Amino acid sequence: MFSIPIAVPIPAPEVDALIEGKIIAIITKIFLNPGRQFSLYPGDSSLNPLPPEQYYHADFLEAAQTAQKNIEHGLNDDTVLIKAWARCEFCEMLNDVNAIASLSEATIWTPAGLQAILNQGRSIFLAYLRVYHLENPSVALANSKGNFISVQLNVSSDRPILTDDQFSQYYQNLQERKPREPFTPPPPIIPPLPPPFDRLYPALTQLVTTNSAANSFYQQLLKFLGFNQPAPVIPENPDLAWIKTITELGNRSQQEDSGKSNYQAGTDFENIVRQSLEFLGFTIDYSHKGGAGGLDLLCSAPYLLVGECKAGKSIPNDTAVQLLNLATLRLQDSKLRDQAIKLIIGPGKPTQQLLQAAEVHKMSIISPEILEKLVTLESQCPRCIDLFKLKEYLQPGQSDQAIAQYIDQVKQQLKVRSHIVQLVKNHLNKTNAKFIGLETIYGAYPYSNPPEDLDQQQLYQILLELSSYFAGYLGRIPGNHGQKSDRFYFLRDVAINV
Repeated sequence: MFSIPIAVPIPAPEVDALIEGKIIAIITKIFLNPGRQFSLYPGDSSLNPLPPEQYYHADFLEAAQTAQKNIEHGLNDDTVLIKAWARCEFCEMLNDVNAIASLSEATIWTPAGLQAILNQGRSIFLAYLRVYHLENPSVALANSKGNFISVQLNVSSDRPILTDDQFSQYYQNLQERKPREPFTPPPPIIPPLPPPFDRLYPALTQLVTTNSAANSFYQQLLKFLGFNQPAPVIPENPDLAWIKTITELGNRSQQEDSGKSNYQAGTDFENIVRQSLEFLGFTIDYSHKGGAGGLDLLCSAPYLLVGECKAGKSIPNDTAVQLLNLATLRLQDSKLRDQAIKLIIGPGKPTQQLLQAAEVHKMSIISPEILEKLVTLESQCPRCIDLFKLKEYLQPGQSDQAIAQYIDQVKQQLKVRSHIVQLVKNHLNKTNAKFIGLETIYGAYPYSNPPEDLDQQQLYQILLELSSYFAGYLGRIPGNHGQKSDRFYFLRDVAINV
């Protein structure tokens, strides 16, 4: 590992072209000694003597304009992202007007742009750079004034952008002033489709860039599947209106329900509790349905759960003993009975006697309110409730507080994921880029007012989760050099409100 203490401000589009291996030379204001090492600091168009459309050749102009937008909508107004470093291999000084035409043909600068430099009374210093990858991009304070900027950079490897043969060929062509190859815009990044539409992907990737009809069909297909659309407004689902009645049914009694017996009120609550647990993902065993001598609840998967439901104003003191006796009667295998989660669902504050019995027999007590919160969250984001995680929070005694803590954790996880999707979406919208790399996301994340701090590996794991076919919020294009070369793009918003 070694340190590079300085950076050279270079117009952003030229930095991008250097990193992409499309050019090897820059124009500097002073002579750079061969062998000097520095990081590449992306600056704005004020570094140039003319506007981009006059300073650069037309084929390079699109890249120049995109890079300028990246600067204008960067991490924030005070920071830039440094992604590479370079070593000067050769530097030549030019001040002959007659040399402008051949130099322009071999480089990205127009004759007018080169002439503008000479018109300022300056010489043209053409520095030939060997550019190297930076394993961990560095965030630096914005400051493009001066020939050099103090930026401390720790470099752990010297992996060049171009191979030795490639660089030698570029170097020779530039010294001989051979006309350069014109820039061609990269083909659009085509997001892969979910099954079974993914079978179309190989054919479409070959056609989309050259066939307008194929491209139109692909965009219509994306629209049909719901990708690249504005954040959806989630309407109230009338089929889920029952969720809002869980607390009401748990707290009601004969006195409040004219014409209904306590038995009927209890049965209504049992039914909605079963519906709630099924909605969360439990498998209900209806052969043990409640009634005289029967269990109110028996769930067989993903783990065994037995329970009693009590509607009214409070839970009777003998509920724990009743649940224990019925579980012993119906689950005669002692190992199964010991492994089963024992759950009491009822209103009010449990009495001390009930709490002691629940703790002794390892029974969890939850209120209708906390059950409604669990089911509501699951309805807002399907499959967000992990039943095995939930099991860890079903503690002996009153479990409302523990489960409320779990609900808060799930909400926090959802906020983080929603934030990351928006970060990717906003970056691509602001820069007109088609994809974004892990390192750029990681560099921008701390400055985006995130819900919580993440290290790079944690961020990458969440990006993988969000770009899976089962999630479909982001797309991912795997790179050839490990996770840091992966690229991501936006597909759809996280349609939740937590």
